[in-house]
Amino acid sequence: MENQNDLPNHPPKPRTVCCIGDIHGYITKLRNLWSNLETLIPPPDFQTALVIFLGDYCDRGPDTRHVVDFLIGLPSRYPNQTHVFLSGNHDLAFAAFVGVLPPPRDGSGFSETWREYAASEEREGWFKEEGVYEDMHLQGRRWAGTIRVRFNAVKGTEYKGSIYDAGTTFESYGVQHGSADLIRAVPDEHKKFLADLVWVHEEVRLLYVVLFLFFVVWEFTDAYPFQDDVCLETEEGIKHCKLIAVHAGLEKGKAVEEQLKFLKARDTRVPKVEALSGRKSVWDIPEELTKYPTIVVSGHHAKLHIEGLRLIIDEGGGFENNAVAAVVLPSMKIVRDTDILAK
Repeated sequence: MENQNDLPNHPPKPRTVCCIGDIHGYITKLRNLWSNLETLIPPPDFQTALVIFLGDYCDRGPDTRHVVDFLIGLPSRYPNQTHVFLSGNHDLAFAAFVGVLPPPRDGSGFSETWREYAASEEREGWFKEEGVYEDMHLQGRRWAGTIRVRFNAVKGTEYKGSIYDAGTTFESYGVQHGSADLIRAVPDEHKKFLADLVWVHEEVRLLYVVLFLFFVVWEFTDAYPFQDDVCLETEEGIKHCKLIAVHAGLEKGKAVEEQLKFLKARDTRVPKVEALSGRKSVWDIPEELTKYPTIVVSGHHAKLHIEGLRLIIDEGGGFENNAVAAVVLPSMKIVRDTDILAK
C-alpha cells in the first residue's frame, strides 16, 4: 500500500461533467453537439467525463429512433465515461405507451391515474384502442392520442399528432400516429432503455469514503478534506458542490428528502410527476438546499437559464430552428450544436 506521506499535497483535478439538454428527436443536432463537446474538452477529460442527459429524447424532431440508437451505443463507444439518462415527461409517456413503466407499488391499476384528468379526455383525444388502452397509464394515453384543437396557442405551432407532439416518434419507427403497432415496432433494446431511465440523479463523491477505509482519518483529511464530486470555477477558486439532476426540477414547497425518495422509487401511482413535468412549481431551488452548495440542473423549460446554482439547459425546446445546448462543469461553458469549432 502506498505510504500516506507519498500522497500529493493537492486534491485531484475536478472531473468534467457535461449536462446535455432536451434532444427531442433531432439526431443531427445531437451528433453535432457531441462532436463539439469532444473537440472542446481535452481528450483525457472527455473520455472520463460524467455525462448527464436531462431527458426528452423523443417527439417533435423527426429521428427519435436514431437518437435512442445513439444513446444506447455510448457506453460501448466510451467505456470510461459515466452516462446518466434521466427520464423526461415525454420519455415517461413513451414508456407508458409501450408498456415498460414499473407497475404501481400499491398494486393498483394504471387506469386509476385517469380519474383526476378525465375531464380533459375528449379535448386531448386520449388513445383508446380496444384491448390496449384499458390499463394504460394516463400519460401513455395522452401521448398517443389525437389532439382535437390542432393549433398550440402557447407555442404558436401546430400539434404533431398529440398533445405531446408524438406523431414524429411514431413515424420514426415506421408506424402511423396513434397506432398500437408501435408497441411491436419499438425494438426490445429501446424498450429497455426507456424502462431503465431514472427520474432523478444525485452526484456525491464516493472516492473519499473508500479512501477513508485505508488511511488514518486525522492524517488523510489534512490533505484531502471530504468533498462532493461536482466542482465549479468561481472568482474565488474551485467551489465544491452537490448536484441533483432532474428533468423539470424539485418542488419548492415540499421536503427535498421526501421528493428524492419518491423519484428514486419511480412511483407510478401518480398521474403526473411534477418533477418531470411541472413549470413554476419547480423553477427555483428549494430553500433547504441553499444551506449547502447544491447545483440543481434540469432541462424541460424551453429556456437556457443560469442563476447561481440553478441550471436550466433546454435552449432547443424541441423547436427545429433552436440549438441543442449543454453546460460543461466546472467551467460553466455553454456548448451548442451550432457552434463552429476549429477541429
